[in-house]
Amino acid sequence: MNEDQQQTSHKWHAIECNNLTWTLTEQESRTAEEDATMLAGAYAAAFHWDKVGTDLNRARAQLLVAQVHCCLGHGELAIAAVHESREVLLKTEMPDWEAATLEAIHAHAHFVAGEMQFYTPTYAEAQKLGAAIASDEDRAIFEATFRTVPKA
Repeated sequence: MNEDQQQTSHKWHAIECNNLTWTLTEQESRTAEEDATMLAGAYAAAFHWDKVGTDLNRARAQLLVAQVHCCLGHGELAIAAVHESREVLLKTEMPDWEAATLEAIHAHAHFVAGEMQFYTPTYAEAQKLGAAIASDEDRAIFEATFRTVPKA
């Protein structure tokens, strides 16, 4: 396989793993096998984006890793991943749905880590940003993630 083919393969796998994993995170319930697939998929997407992606792609992959750890109840890992993602994403001009989704996952990570003093204001910010999303389609993307965040 030449370098162009490798790059194409990495990009294809990054996208496929990303899409499958986001779909799994949005399910109301999962089997143990689906949880394992979700975890592997998040790290596989991150691996492939690391090979061919931009800093933005890598930050978005870390956000997915954070969401997976939230879904699995891994508080410390979720916090570490969401903070790594935020470090890059907050320096970019994000679309409204992405800013809201970032805050939703940030709130989720604080909840799972038991950090309610940070969860409460972050959850409120995610709600506010979500309500301001201009497009119905984009709001649906946000809501698919936001509904996974527990309400305290």
